[in-house]
Amino acid sequence: MKANPIVGQGTPLHRWQTSSHLAHVPVIDILDLVPAGSRAVVVAPHPDDEVLGCGGLLQLLAADRPLQLISVTDGSASHPGSRRWPVERLSVVRPQESAEALRRLGLPLHHLKWLRGGFADSQVAARETQLVDFIERHLHPEDVVFTTWRKDGHCDHEAVGRATVAAAQRVGATVHELPVWTWHWATPEDRLVPWQRARKILLSPAQVARKRHAIHAFASQLEGDPQIGLPPVLAPYVIERLLQPFEVVFV
Repeated sequence: MKANPIVGQGTPLHRWQTSSHLAHVPVIDILDLVPAGSRAVVVAPHPDDEVLGCGGLLQLLAADRPLQLISVTDGSASHPGSRRWPVERLSVVRPQESAEALRRLGLPLHHLKWLRGGFADSQVAARETQLVDFIERHLHPEDVVFTTWRKDGHCDHEAVGRATVAAAQRVGATVHELPVWTWHWATPEDRLVPWQRARKILLSPAQVARKRHAIHAFASQLEGDPQIGLPPVLAPYVIERLLQPFEVVFV
């Protein structure tokens, strides 16, 4: 994979919607994936990845399984060089946006445990060993852990994926990976994507609508900075690819 595959507008939504390859990905019930007696743990690189990657999954689990969210960074490097969105502002705003998004999903903060890792945004790989130790301290053997795919195309997503898999292996927890930026750079037939491990979790129209509403809580990510030619991180074509009537996990 090239150094930064997240460029341009990426693979058009209609290619995913018309893909027979994607249509044949097996469906799985999330309550089978997270059996009774297990806790679901989501390890998110930035405050928004838990909604982008598994906002539907979280809705489906909320009533029946205990939830733990770990936000590895504060997301403060999303607008490099911006005076409108400086690091100091983002470090405060992005966790607030995440809290509002979780509320919109129907997950008030009293309903789940939420840990913040305090690792530097865009620099996670430099402290990957420490991150493995941090995640390990908060996992139990019966946990079912969800994190970003180790080859998702964003340096933090990949480092968090690697660290989470390593930590889960140490404690004997089950771990599954989530594509987020994969929908941007990959294609339905891309051999780099582990389609044999892919499973679909089906979402109702109401659950997709609630996920859309939650994504729109991330105001900072919906805005770029025109003064320095910085486009929004979550442009409309990015959001639409993440709002299909299912979410995919690599089991």
